[in-house]
Amino acid sequence: MLFSRVTAAEKRRAFRESLASGEILQFPGAFNPLSARLVQDKGFDGVYVSGAVLSADLGLPDIGLTTLTEVAGRAAQIARVTDLPALVDADTGFGEPMNVARTVQTMEDAGVVGMHLEDQVNPKRCGHLDGKEVVELGEAVRRVRAAVDGRRDPDFLVMARTDVRGTEPGERGLRLAIDRARALADAGADAIFPEAMNDLSEFEAVAAAVDVPVLANMTEFGKSELFTVRQLADAGARIVIYPVTLLRSAMGAAERTLDTLVAHGTQAAAVGDMQTRARLYELTDYAGYNHFDSSVFTYEPAQNHTH
Repeated sequence: MLFSRVTAAEKRRAFRESLASGEILQFPGAFNPLSARLVQDKGFDGVYVSGAVLSADLGLPDIGLTTLTEVAGRAAQIARVTDLPALVDADTGFGEPMNVARTVQTMEDAGVVGMHLEDQVNPKRCGHLDGKEVVELGEAVRRVRAAVDGRRDPDFLVMARTDVRGTEPGERGLRLAIDRARALADAGADAIFPEAMNDLSEFEAVAAAVDVPVLANMTEFGKSELFTVRQLADAGARIVIYPVTLLRSAMGAAERTLDTLVAHGTQAAAVGDMQTRARLYELTDYAGYNHFDSSVFTYEPAQNHTH
């Protein structure tokens, strides 16, 4: 009730142990705390907090317009309601390397298990769009080192994302991604997020090149096919995220319901597809709150006696 009873430190230790097991972990993206509760209820391994989703939720394009305060605030709301580890998208770190160090500490305070930091220039672009630019390797390394040096909890995961694959076509782009992944891991990154891989062989090549876990981004309408979790595990990935899947599903359903309301003047035809009141109350632990409220307000203190 009210919040997870698992501390952030416990979540981080458990997440590290899960990564070390070698099993692939599935992290659907939660677009709000309630959807994070649903992700946990369905038995997933963790929750992802996507920068693209947060931007969209605010009615903004994913071009680096959100602030550290906005992202950390939403991450804290999500981490608070679930026992699962929450991994957050920290874009380019919200500033220079000194800002990156502050970002890490702010995310630690938010209760997430880790964050990923990318090597794009500002203003950034969605990782699966064309026209991206990355900073030079030295700057990308400085960002990662600042993040690693800035953290206070050694179990907090610093993941380095590289977008360099999308800046060059063919084999050269993949070679650049592999070289940069190695350099970022050498700089202290605990995991690597190679963005916009074209196929399973490219995930396999990156995973084989580094000694840290590799994340696969299975976003719809992107550069990568939507591979199965088994295919990705066989290619060497250890985490797979589905960043915008739930938001797209929810917004698609919302639009269809509004169309029904416009067409028929009532939502009656859409009710069968809606989450029921009982299910909503279950996810929000309505019974638990009601029990707590009753136990508090029916409490009768013992009578005081004068001796």
